[in-house]
Amino acid sequence: MSLEKEKFEALQKVIDELRNEPGALMPIMQKAQDIFGYLPEEVQYYIARELDIPVSDVYGVATFYAQFNLEPKGQYIISVCLGTACYVKGSQQVLDKLEEVLGVPAGRTTPDGLFTLNATRCLGACGLAPVMMINDDVYGRLTPDQIPDIIAKYRK
Repeated sequence: MSLEKEKFEALQKVIDELRNEPGALMPIMQKAQDIFGYLPEEVQYYIARELDIPVSDVYGVATFYAQFNLEPKGQYIISVCLGTACYVKGSQQVLDKLEEVLGVPAGRTTPDGLFTLNATRCLGACGLAPVMMINDDVYGRLTPDQIPDIIAKYRK
């Protein structure tokens, strides 16, 4: 049995279990994302068909709530703070350098699936501005010239 088939069978079990519950769409979508890692179009259509609702309802929820991803996420999630303290200390230049080094704009995942680059509003480490996180690792007082070496460490 293919992995994809197993995932759709797991999703079908979730749908069968929750379909008659009030407000079932959101928990079904959360479980679908747990199963697939994100909510590709194919999964959105499947949920809509199984719940007999328009796919626009599923897509609307997926795009409204930040917890849902329409693209696969990379192994390493990079979050660059663009909050006021970080921005004044140069976080935009750090983000620009990351986009250059990774070859993708903020909000996207590298083609190799290794990195997802995100711009965020605050990471809660203003005293270390400018700050970025790679998964749970915090990097503070960054300058753009530090970026290539930091990224190289994760590529190994």
